[in-house]
Amino acid sequence: MKTSRRCRTLLSVSLNFFALFFSITAFITTYWCVGTQRVPKPKCSKLRTHHCIDYGVNETDPNKVVYSWETGDDRFLFRQFHTGIWFSCEENIDDESERCRSFIDLAPASEKGMLWLSLVSEMLYIVLLVVGFSLMCLELVHSSNVIDGLKLNAFAAVFTVLSGLLGMVAHVMYTQVFQVTVSLGPPDWRPYNWDYGWSFCMAWASFTCCMGASVTTLNSYTKTVIEFRHKRKTFEQSIREEHAREAFGYFRERSVHSVSKSVEVYPSQTMKSGRKTPIPADSLDLSDIAGSLGEEQC
Repeated sequence: MKTSRRCRTLLSVSLNFFALFFSITAFITTYWCVGTQRVPKPKCSKLRTHHCIDYGVNETDPNKVVYSWETGDDRFLFRQFHTGIWFSCEENIDDESERCRSFIDLAPASEKGMLWLSLVSEMLYIVLLVVGFSLMCLELVHSSNVIDGLKLNAFAAVFTVLSGLLGMVAHVMYTQVFQVTVSLGPPDWRPYNWDYGWSFCMAWASFTCCMGASVTTLNSYTKTVIEFRHKRKTFEQSIREEHAREAFGYFRERSVHSVSKSVEVYPSQTMKSGRKTPIPADSLDLSDIAGSLGEEQC
């Protein structure tokens, strides 16, 4: 029982650790959503000769009509971007660096409240995961004490389940906010196409590990309680059987002692009279003897 309970606790601790690692990694990275943005090409200059629109040498003449033969998507640049909970970063068309902006500032005013709620839920999710992980580690330390281990197991299961629910709500709310921002966000930020990134996958992997840890912890608690009750019931049954055997032996000794004492009465009477008086067999009432023996036993 002790070995199997320790193995289940180790499995719960491992799943909780992975859930905590994935959640923290997803929370601090900016690859929840990735994609491309379409921006107009800048004018060509002496410093910039590629990925630009060339209007010719007379581009400064206001009376000169200048035509560009680039049409459709040729007039635009496609730059990569990646967005997280806190920041959104995109390529800088002037150099190879990145420009990052706060995603809270990019979100529409109608969605800022939900975004802040999502951020608070994500932080509570991580805090509850830390609490559950700490309780599971304490359970490993107190594995020799079944009662203390069960109490820690129960609290760890409750905190882990609550953290999983908060994490799921936070992920769903952020997804909804991002989709609204794609449609109603600033024109210079709106993505041309986008998809979910590896940070988003790690966030949901964290939720999956968290739910696995909570189910394993609840299963360990339930199985330990059932095993403990079964062992206690078996112990009580063995105690009752032992008491029954002792009581049976005690009454059997009393019965033998009563019978032997009753048999010794007749020789003592014949010795006082000085002669042996035969007792006919038909004068003996066996029911009376059995009744007298029963009264003496009682």
